[in-house]
Amino acid sequence: MYFDTIADYLTRIRNAQMARHRMVEIPASNIKKRITEILYEKGYILKYKFDEESFGGQGKIMIALKYDGDNIPVMKGINRASKPGKRMYKNSKEVPYVLNGLGVAIISTSKGVMTDKEARNLNVGGEVLCEIY
Repeated sequence: MYFDTIADYLTRIRNAQMARHRMVEIPASNIKKRITEILYEKGYILKYKFDEESFGGQGKIMIALKYDGDNIPVMKGINRASKPGKRMYKNSKEVPYVLNGLGVAIISTSKGVMTDKEARNLNVGGEVLCEIY
């Protein structure tokens, strides 16, 4: 049986937000670390910390979730686009716009994990990992 670690990452964040938690701990991997950095750069999370010593070899990611003044999560939706049973690959011209550019698609390309806008600027395509808005 295959375990989708990126879907687990997104689900932990989604569940923590629904429960109005301030922090969430997630087992780390290089791709999840890069996704966390993108979420921080785009303003979807408050802060993060990589702890290399727990959860075995890779460590863990501590994420401080971000809420607005009425305690409503900043991230309205966080969805897995490409799944293990149905991978979603797009070339540079087909990279999706999330909510007409208001959201962010995270793409795994040959030049690393990046946002949809960066992929269009570099003229590269790849696997659409998730969409966030």
